[in-house]
Amino acid sequence: MSVLFKEGTQRESGIETIKSNILAVRTLAEMLKTSLGPRGMDKMLISGTSDVTVTNDGVTIVKEMDVQHPAAKIIVEAAKAQDTQVGDGTTSAVVLSGFLAEQAEKLLDQKIHPVTIIDGYKKALEFSLELGKKFALKVNPNDRKVLSQIAYTALSSKFFSSSTTLNKIINISIDAVLSVAEKVGDQYVIDMSNIKFVKKRGESADETELVKGFVLDKEVAHEGMPRRVEKAKIAVIDFGLEVEKPEISAKMSFTDPEQIREALEEQTKYVKSLVDTLEKLGAKVIIGQKGMDDIALYFLAKKGIIAVKNVSRSDLEKVAKAVGAKIISSIKDASPDDLGYAEIIEERKIGNSKAIFIEGAKDAKAVTVLVRGSSEIVMDEIERSFQDSINAVKNVLNYPYIVGGGGAYEVELAMRLREEAKKVGGKEQLAIEAFADALEEIATTLAGTAGIDEIETIVQLRNLHAKGYKFAGVNVESGKIEEDMMKINVIDPLVVKESILKSSVEAVTALLKIDDFIAAAPMKQNPQQQQPYG
Repeated sequence: MSVLFKEGTQRESGIETIKSNILAVRTLAEMLKTSLGPRGMDKMLISGTSDVTVTNDGVTIVKEMDVQHPAAKIIVEAAKAQDTQVGDGTTSAVVLSGFLAEQAEKLLDQKIHPVTIIDGYKKALEFSLELGKKFALKVNPNDRKVLSQIAYTALSSKFFSSSTTLNKIINISIDAVLSVAEKVGDQYVIDMSNIKFVKKRGESADETELVKGFVLDKEVAHEGMPRRVEKAKIAVIDFGLEVEKPEISAKMSFTDPEQIREALEEQTKYVKSLVDTLEKLGAKVIIGQKGMDDIALYFLAKKGIIAVKNVSRSDLEKVAKAVGAKIISSIKDASPDDLGYAEIIEERKIGNSKAIFIEGAKDAKAVTVLVRGSSEIVMDEIERSFQDSINAVKNVLNYPYIVGGGGAYEVELAMRLREEAKKVGGKEQLAIEAFADALEEIATTLAGTAGIDEIETIVQLRNLHAKGYKFAGVNVESGKIEEDMMKINVIDPLVVKESILKSSVEAVTALLKIDDFIAAAPMKQNPQQQQPYG
């Protein structure tokens, strides 16, 4: 060993490596397991800088946790991919990965080769994607009632002080997605970057509102400027309204006070020429990425032009897109066609601060969710809730198939997979059946969070599904088994369920293929760096 590797290198190989990786994945899954479903528990996460996050949002938990084990990191990356693709189901993806890993370990104990388990899991995934679409319901994506039910299920695990807040978030989410959605043929194209979130502390969460336009978390740059302009032509610029500083250091020598006055007059003349040019273009509002000096602000205020400075590049691009403007990079190339348009641009007071509202924009596809709350923690959680509900609505618009929640989809799929497994035969049959067992663990976990007996729950659900109740599941709120989860509006988008299966199977099969673990020896610190000179 010492001949092949450097001293201090650690190596683990064979089945023990796979089992070690499985243990890490199961440990991570156990941590998130209690956060699954409407009765899921919250986690308090404290960062290295003592920032506190309280949430049961799966992707937030895995992002905030500083996971070190390489196998667990694979699952974390799978959860992040799940969030990127469909924006929901991250907790389920991690928990299902844990269950699949646990079932794989049982098969390894029966001397079944990892490659056979991988093949069985991949076959089970193929069957699942095919079978799931057969018993899913196709819906009309324009039906607001269906969209409300979908958003409600996505928010079921979140805590809200009142049903008013919950309904407000659902309605705002639907309005926001429908406002930015563009229908191309039979498909909807939804650019999520057109939905912006602005958080303003103060008032209650019930004061959260949707602005059909763009809200800039900025103030008007000068007290002498108007606070409201109607039918505004807008110049969006990424150069400063000030004398540019040279890239290299320059020194000017004056021998006469008159020379200083002339230099200042030249600067004033230059800045005034920039302002005059923008005014001649017809601009009544100027939104800039860079600074504007006092001279520029004075002339702009005198001409009754609103100016907003030091806007971030991302916000600048969004504003330009919303108002139909081209970003002007050089005053020499500017033309009236580069200007955007909005019906109203106004500075409004929100709590103890101010913001710029841009409404009635040329391209009305941009909307802003103005989040209100008593603290940063509350507003962060409300924003995460919006992300979940907005993604749920978006998913149904793009892929209009739904299934029953509360474990109904998993139990129905498990029953049908066992039937398919019998046709496959051999050792792969055992892997497909193990896959089915892992799916059922989702339902028993939900039962556990509701305080229901897990064994009795799965027995009842199997009986109901065998009788043809394909959407029978666990009503976590009431602690009962329902024959049809659709009737109590517990609905999940099929695309989220399919993505959970894909992410989990890809992560677990990747782990099962690793049979050698080689960790290089930690780098030794230079003794001279350890001991400071005396």
